Amino acid sequence: MSAPIPALPDSAYADGPRLLADVGGTNARFALEVAAGQIGQVEVLPCADYPSLSAALKAYLALPQIVAAGGQAVRHAVIAIANPVSGDFLSMTNHHWSFSIRAMREECGFTTLDVVNDFTALARAVPMLSSSEKHQVGAGTAKPNTAIGLIGAGTGLGVSGLIPSHGGWIALQSEGGHVNFAPFNELEVAILQFAWREFEHVSAERLISGDGLELIYRALADRAGVPDEQLPAAEITRRALAGESQLCDDVIETFCCMLGTVAANVAVTLGALGGIYIGGGIVPRLGARFDRSGFRARFERKGRFANYVSQVPTFVITAKYPAFLGTSAILAEKLSAP
Repeated sequence: MSAPIPALPDSAYADGPRLLADVGGTNARFALEVAAGQIGQVEVLPCADYPSLSAALKAYLALPQIVAAGGQAVRHAVIAIANPVSGDFLSMTNHHWSFSIRAMREECGFTTLDVVNDFTALARAVPMLSSSEKHQVGAGTAKPNTAIGLIGAGTGLGVSGLIPSHGGWIALQSEGGHVNFAPFNELEVAILQFAWREFEHVSAERLISGDGLELIYRALADRAGVPDEQLPAAEITRRALAGESQLCDDVIETFCCMLGTVAANVAVTLGALGGIYIGGGIVPRLGARFDRSGFRARFERKGRFANYVSQVPTFVITAKYPAFLGTSAILAEKLSAP
């Protein structure tokens, strides 16, 4: 799907449009920024359709509408990727792609290629979200000049945060989705025990993700003694939202409550009195079902710290492509650095 951009403005970057990318385990999203704040020509390419990230990137730049928009003139690019970023070589956790940043920069003919963690980029976008691009769930009021937390479930579980610093923000490079899963009640203990049949280490991501929805489904079906239909995450969600399956609805409810535990843990770990923001591909699709879930009640059930977390607001990010705002800011800073 494509979002056309207007003719190049007078304020267009003198060295050509900039490439912005947001790469997850399922989809790679690309866009061009032709001038400050003018981001368009968004295309979403399935990762499974390409042997490598560079192949997907070059396929995007070769699209007729991208060529017409000046895509062949790209010299500066930034990629936000669902993976730890340390050193030159990356091997994705939730997909088979691996690459050298330096080799990709040379292969694509870029002058600049920066690669950052996807939730670091998304965190940078949070302060730029308008009121229409976020939806508050539950009570709480953000306190200014305090830390902000960020979580998001999709192919994996992303975690990041923003720390105020000298009038700006420092975005954390976190892999908090891989902390050990912490069950809250007997049901979640049973789900954890079921998960241990498949995995020696059960991280939060194992259960709070797309694959996690399927694992929760299998665990609840086993606990109830009903047949496991081996449903994919999308079908579990569809049946739950359509009211076609009580089991699938139980899966969604369990997932939302587990997410509430993770959100509260991030809030107390970071001291995130500026709020917790929820991104990723799953929660925004749940819509009103998420509002009705036990997420916020679970978030506030923090024992002696219940009063502390109850004042922390929680927001669902509803912007369609929020990570592009963050990648744009990161690339602009890199190019303006002395």
